[in-house]
Amino acid sequence: MEKRKLGFWEIWNMSFGFLGIQFGFALQNANTSRIFDTLGAEVDKIGLYWLAAPLTGLIVQPIVGYFSDRTWTRLGRRRPYFLVGAILSAIALFMMPNSPTLWIAIGTLWIMDSSINISMEPFRAFVGDNLPDRQRTLGFAMQSFFIGTGAVVGSALPYVFTNFFGIENTAPEGIVPPSVKWSFYVGGVTFLLAVLWTVYKSKEYSPEELEAFEKAKEAELLRKDSGRVSVAQIITEKKQLVYGLFFAVIGAAASYYVYHINSADGQNKHKELYILTLGVFVIGLLFAIVSQLRKKNVKNAFTIIVTDLLNMPKTMKQLAWVQFFSWFALFSMWIYTTAAVTGHVFGTTDTTSKVYNDAADWVSVMFTVYNGVAAAVAFLLPVIAKRTSNKFTHMLSLIAGGIGLISIYFLSDKAGLLLAMVGVGIAWASILSIPYAMLSGALPSAKMGYYMGVFNFFVVIPQIVAGTILGFLVSEFFDSEPVYALIVGGCSMILAGLLTMGVNVQKKIDIKA
Repeated sequence: MEKRKLGFWEIWNMSFGFLGIQFGFALQNANTSRIFDTLGAEVDKIGLYWLAAPLTGLIVQPIVGYFSDRTWTRLGRRRPYFLVGAILSAIALFMMPNSPTLWIAIGTLWIMDSSINISMEPFRAFVGDNLPDRQRTLGFAMQSFFIGTGAVVGSALPYVFTNFFGIENTAPEGIVPPSVKWSFYVGGVTFLLAVLWTVYKSKEYSPEELEAFEKAKEAELLRKDSGRVSVAQIITEKKQLVYGLFFAVIGAAASYYVYHINSADGQNKHKELYILTLGVFVIGLLFAIVSQLRKKNVKNAFTIIVTDLLNMPKTMKQLAWVQFFSWFALFSMWIYTTAAVTGHVFGTTDTTSKVYNDAADWVSVMFTVYNGVAAAVAFLLPVIAKRTSNKFTHMLSLIAGGIGLISIYFLSDKAGLLLAMVGVGIAWASILSIPYAMLSGALPSAKMGYYMGVFNFFVVIPQIVAGTILGFLVSEFFDSEPVYALIVGGCSMILAGLLTMGVNVQKKIDIKA
């Protein structure tokens, strides 16, 4: 007994919602720094303000994954989360460009990113739920295609509205330009309609059917190749406590150091570093608390989510480092490309000037190009991987992306900036699909949504790190020149590519996890 092989259009329908999700995500990525600039944000604080987004992802994704594994309604298992997230995201997209103050914009970003994560996280598990193993690579590639396509249109909208429909891309100080506002309005409607298409055009297997598939799979694995089956090793309470105390001590010591450097200049300039250092302390504290709860046989969503950060399969742990440095690079690009292009390439920081807003519009075009490249190569990368390997393909893609980011420092024209984005687009396509294909064979299917949520920690954590330290680096070591943050990001992406070659992709299923 196994899952039915789905036709092309069935996979298309179940992935179509990602078009809307990425539409909203692209608008957020390409325009949030611009909105913050318009509302008076300081350049070295933009990364800190962006932290609202990854912090919400860190909290929301594993919780949504955990509960979506345990949900069954008239709409199914994952689809209720798609729908609720889409409704909330559409509302937030209408609100964001109308924020009257910087702090309201930051709060709206928090709401918007939470809502996008509610819709987005279950989509990865949706592939695992509905597709047999042999079709999962195609499923992730289809998602990558819609991610790229949605991002192309979403990123380009401000430029299109200005240059093809004559909508103004300038506004008085403190007001978001009309072209950006209309882009967010269209994005909100598109997000909702695309997700509704998937909700009403897709079906899901019931919990009983999924349990039957799982039992059949386990029996088949045992019959064919017992060497591929192992019993998961659960970390002991004592070891979890040791990890907790270690991280707590490191976090406390680092927080004291931040206090020392802030007290030295008397201006508390780098208070954003507390987010990182106290975050490490809190993680250690959570490990320690959960170790004691487990001793008392307390088992709930909280203890499972925290404990399984340490119970990840080996392949997942190795991919975590690849994801960390990949997403650190991406976040540096999303935060600082607008400031780097307007300031370093076009030589202006005046947010009310025509030169600045034209350059900021060109950033939208750059983002359109890298997303378009990602959509174009989405189905090519699996072909290359089949002839070489997933690891080699991912390594080459990440190196291409790193070179693209670094090259922005040396460019001085619009055409060159678009060429740099080709490498980034290849890396983006690979990041969205190949790590998930490499990981799928190592995950117990009974916890697919939950582990996908945990895996997304390594999308979120590097964003938090980038948001806290890049502003410090830019102001203290790079003379407040944001383009150097892109160079750091490019080097990080190349390092991620090299680390990929060390990932163990021998498939071994932990059926007792």
